[in-house]
Amino acid sequence: MARYTGPSWKKSRRLGISLSGTGKELEKRPYAPGEHGPTQRKKLSEYGQQLQEKQKLRFMYGLNERQFRRTFDIAGKMKGVHGENFMILLESRLDNLVYRLGLARTRRAARQLVNHGHITVDGGRVDIPSYRVAPGQVIGVREKSRNNSAIKEAVEANNFVPDFVTFDEEKLEGSFSRYPERSELPAEITEALIVEFYSR
Repeated sequence: MARYTGPSWKKSRRLGISLSGTGKELEKRPYAPGEHGPTQRKKLSEYGQQLQEKQKLRFMYGLNERQFRRTFDIAGKMKGVHGENFMILLESRLDNLVYRLGLARTRRAARQLVNHGHITVDGGRVDIPSYRVAPGQVIGVREKSRNNSAIKEAVEANNFVPDFVTFDEEKLEGSFSRYPERSELPAEITEALIVEFYSR
């Protein structure tokens, strides 16, 4: 199943969450797209709720179904709560951390920066968006890419860096200090429903 690259605003409204992280999609029209959007009162079945929750998280992090499922399976082999571990693994992806550090305005833009070789981990270039960063590792911008206008604009616009990462604006680098706690992860996701979906 291919990664979704269509209109994310429509998708955001359908799922009822901001996939860009800016919240702008829901400001004007906080209801589902389509002519019956504002009046839709459909009650989702249990399966429908589980599927919707899975899609919310999958689109939020911009993964295709295969990558998403593989990460879910890895999380199941770890100690602790399956759903929580799953979300922590998603947060540990290099593209997500580039976004969290404020080097890109969206996860999609962060993935492009990584793909195009602008990002380093511990000083070495890494161009795999799904690369799993370990706590303590340092994420930076390649010397050649330091004047990249998209990176500069993103850093200037960013006013929030979560507590589980540190960022040095001068050096354009930050570290993944520790794994995030559940309270620091998207509150609009009920990960237990995703575990139920895959356990069917």
